[in-house]
Formats: sequence, C-alpha cells, structure tokens
Amino acid sequence: MTDRSGFADFIRRRREQLRPEDVGTGHTHRRRTPGLRREEVAMLAGVSVDYYARLEQGRGSTPSIGVVSAVARALQCDRDQRDHMLHLAGHPVPPRSSDGHVRPGLIAVANRLVDLPAVIVTDLGEIVWENSLGRILLDGLAGEPGRGRNLIWEWFADPDTRAMPPEHWDRISAAHVSDLRATYARRSGEAHVRKFVQDLIAVSDEFKEFWERHDVAVHHSDTKVFVHPEVGLLELRCEVLLTPDDDISLLVFFPMEGTNAAEQLQLLGVVGSQKISSD
Repeated sequence: MTDRSGFADFIRRRREQLRPEDVGTGHTHRRRTPGLRREEVAMLAGVSVDYYARLEQGRGSTPSIGVVSAVARALQCDRDQRDHMLHLAGHPVPPRSSDGHVRPGLIAVANRLVDLPAVIVTDLGEIVWENSLGRILLDGLAGEPGRGRNLIWEWFADPDTRAMPPEHWDRISAAHVSDLRATYARRSGEAHVRKFVQDLIAVSDEFKEFWERHDVAVHHSDTKVFVHPEVGLLELRCEVLLTPDDDISLLVFFPMEGTNAAEQLQLLGVVGSQKISSD
C-alpha cells in the first residue's frame, strides 16, 4: 500500500536538510529557506520539476522503483533510507546486493573531483550520478531514470546520437558488449538482466553480432574520444573504479597526455557554470 503523504513528507524533510555544496551544485546567493530547491533535486534525479513537485505534494501517480531510487540518490539517502522510501511508495524492498544503490560516500568522492568529469554507473550501464563536469560532458544522456540514461542502451538503440568519431565505434561497441557479457554471467538469473539483453538483441543487429562472439571482459581503463559541441574533439582516458560488489563503478575521465584536453575541460567547466547561472 502506498503512503503518499508519508513519502511526500520524507523527501521534503530530506531536501531541507541538504545544502547545495553537499550535492556539488555549488554556492548561490543567500537563500530565504533552508535546503535544496525542488528544481535542484529534480535535475539531480533526472525528472521534471513539475513531477518532483507533485511527489512532494503527495499528488499524481505512484513513482516507479527507478524514480524512487533516483530521487533517493539525489537526496543522498543511505540504503536504509532508500528502502524506507520504497516501502512508503508501495514497492518491495530489493535484496541487499546488486540493486544499484550508491553510497553517499561514493557520491561525495565524485563531487570533489571538481576539475575532472566523474560518472557513477551500474553494471548494466545506467548513469546513476554525475558530478557537474560529468553532467556537461554527457549532456546528451539526460533522460528519465532507466534506459533514458543508459550508456549501453543509448549506444546501440540510437547510434545517431553517438558523440564519438565513427572510427572508434567498433572498439567502443566491443567494450560495451564484453562488459555486459561479464555482468550477464554473474546475474543471468535476474529477469530484468535477461530482458535488457533480449531487448538489445531485438533493437540492434550490431549488438546481436557482437553478443554472439561471446567475448567477456571487465574493462578497467579505456580511451574515449568525444566530439563535444562546445570544445570540439576531446581526448580523455577513462579509469574505471569498481566498488566491492562490482555492480557500481565510478568512471573518472582524465585528459589524455599530449593533447589540449586539460584546457578543454577547463573551458567546459566555465561554459557549464554560465549555463547554470543563466537558467
């Protein structure tokens, strides 16, 4: 049974406890009320401001498990608090392993990498957190929680959006699939993992071809070349830092040696700050 008023009260109180610097959105002018603004939580959770406002008002449809989890991450809830939110929303509480929850401490680490893009992803490729520069770098992945923010799904289901030069596509495709193969080997007993792979096979002949090769590998570093609308060709080295459960990874993008990527990242930071100020 859904406890709409309890859910609304919990997220409102949690929002009021947080400060902008706690979630990496930076300092702004003096505020008349404590805590984050609704639009800041909505941005971090990947939902519309209107939808989040309805949640705090106890109105509208029951939020999905994905939305509850995204709001919990935005509000930097620990696992017990996230489970409480799921209970209030009328959803079953998942097992304590491989459920995609991000510890607040890992989010704090990502937020403190102010001069490097940092992104936290699940082992199925869903982006569950970005620091400010990571959000700017991956600006194209700003959909609703779930497949709208999934690196692997977006890569194969909508290849026209790929922000990398075509000569790198085969290498990146192979890396995505071999990583997913390793995840599938660990979690093939979970229905949603099997469904994710089946849907990728149905939507992408390219994915199907790579999947049938049965290549398996967990990548710990890679070279990423982005074509960004603000700074052009951007060459980065991606380091993959795994958590103990191997179901959540922190991706940190470093400037590639011998390129001007460090200066380009500084420019991206400036451009991002200007966009936030103008919003």
